[in-house]
Amino acid sequence: MRILLAEDEKALAKAIAKILEKNYFSVDVVYDGEDALAYIQSGSYDVAVLDIMMPKLDGISVLKQVRKDGNQMPILMLTAKAEVEDKIYGLDSGANDYLAKPFDSRELVARIKAITRTKAQADNTITTGNVTLNRSTFELSSPYGSFKLANKEYQIMEIFMSNPHSVISGDRLMEKIWGFDSDAEINVVWVYISYCRKKLTALQANVQIKVSRNAGYSLEETDD
Repeated sequence: MRILLAEDEKALAKAIAKILEKNYFSVDVVYDGEDALAYIQSGSYDVAVLDIMMPKLDGISVLKQVRKDGNQMPILMLTAKAEVEDKIYGLDSGANDYLAKPFDSRELVARIKAITRTKAQADNTITTGNVTLNRSTFELSSPYGSFKLANKEYQIMEIFMSNPHSVISGDRLMEKIWGFDSDAEINVVWVYISYCRKKLTALQANVQIKVSRNAGYSLEETDD
């Protein structure tokens, strides 16, 4: 899952990004409202975390413009203001949730998971074939064993298992997992797909990641 974090306090932004990455999210960080709006309008994020007090454009103004654009992505507002009236104003402006500073990192992660959870994710697992991915433990398992996946491996498997049989391009995976600002080369996608393939083989999975030439990759059931 890809998150845009907009927070003008750079030390705090760096700390929050590390917390989110430890919890298997991909994070892009911006430090003002104008950049936040531009990044959101790129359309590549699953959720945004916006500080209210930011230079150039405040978080509420960003939120209102995003909703005016018809974008219903989940948005969590961060603020030093804890008054009920401020929270009501933020929620009435279209925010999905509102978290006052200072906050416990566990609560931040829990609130992000709550506003992005779909009905299909309620049991916190995805199963395709004989393989199950646990969103809480980040484990990929089958009747033959289990692996705790690394961050990028987990994100790749979550995308494929949430969209079985769908062909997903390397560029799309790069955008969703590494982001626009990454210095990584496109071949890093193949490297991590190779890691995932090896784990599927070790688990004796009856699904595999297949390559469609000049199109992308898809998770398919094997013929066995």
